[in-house]
Amino acid sequence: MNTMPFLPTRRRLLALAAAAMTLGGPARADDDDHELARRALEQGQVLPLRSVLDRLEREMPGQVLKVEFERDDGRFVYKIRLLQPDGRLAKLKVDAVDGRVLGVKRRGQGKEDDAHPRR
Repeated sequence: MNTMPFLPTRRRLLALAAAAMTLGGPARADDDDHELARRALEQGQVLPLRSVLDRLEREMPGQVLKVEFERDDGRFVYKIRLLQPDGRLAKLKVDAVDGRVLGVKRRGQGKEDDAHPRR
């Protein structure tokens, strides 16, 4: 159990992720991402965002700021922006099929760097 007071509860993480996926207005590219994600999930091609966020919460503490779903080089990915406890912004690229973190770039204190090797 993580006792860091900075970390949001799972319920808050879910609400933030849901808001990031559903904020809208007029039709735009994000709506296409949402539709693509819905179809892929219904067809069993990808993991639900909730499963990915649960796994991510165990591996990398922080607050989810933004979630995008897209097809990148033929692969479904979740792109997640995470505010980490040290104040740095982490941009994660997560395989939507198996939940593996494919890459992490961090910014904040010092230069941007690739902080997670591609697996």
